[in-house]
Amino acid sequence: MPYTRDKPPTARNSEELRRTIAGWGADLNPDDRPSHRKYVDAETGAHWDVPDRQDPLGFREKSTEHRSLTPVFGTAQPLRGLSGAIRQYAYTFSEGRLAHWVLLILGDRIDLLENRVAALLRGRPDNLIIESGMLREFRHRAYRTRFGQHRADWKHQPLDVLLWAAPYVAIAGGVYLATRSTGRRRAGAVRHPS
Repeated sequence: MPYTRDKPPTARNSEELRRTIAGWGADLNPDDRPSHRKYVDAETGAHWDVPDRQDPLGFREKSTEHRSLTPVFGTAQPLRGLSGAIRQYAYTFSEGRLAHWVLLILGDRIDLLENRVAALLRGRPDNLIIESGMLREFRHRAYRTRFGQHRADWKHQPLDVLLWAAPYVAIAGGVYLATRSTGRRRAGAVRHPS
């Protein structure tokens, strides 16, 4: 009964809920919870003065704004290769500088290329057509949603294709130039024996 002058019924109180629903409120008392710490500082609730610090085991990324590393940090993706060197260099800049973020994005893109090249060298290249979702556009005629719908992303869709294809065009261009210069050197060595 919305929008009436009568007062709506109030929620049942805790005692009534406990009586009518089996197990309701079993975790209300912190002393009954196994995950609740038994010995805590009464004033702050902390069970430590300074938290135990994780061993960094080499270089760890740390913002220049912070005096030290946080007590706990992730170690699942250690820095490696050219992308790691770029990311490490990015942390020499303040987080307030554009260079910090642009270098992190550049390092991320280079990491993607490094992993794709590594997968290719292992003989298990990425399936770019399937992984990019291109086939899904043509199944069940999903491409129709891109036309005549007044979509907000319509203006940048050509840029999406460009940004998706640009790294592969750059790699293909680099391979072409490298093979072309190698071919010229060989041709020059054949024509002018020393």
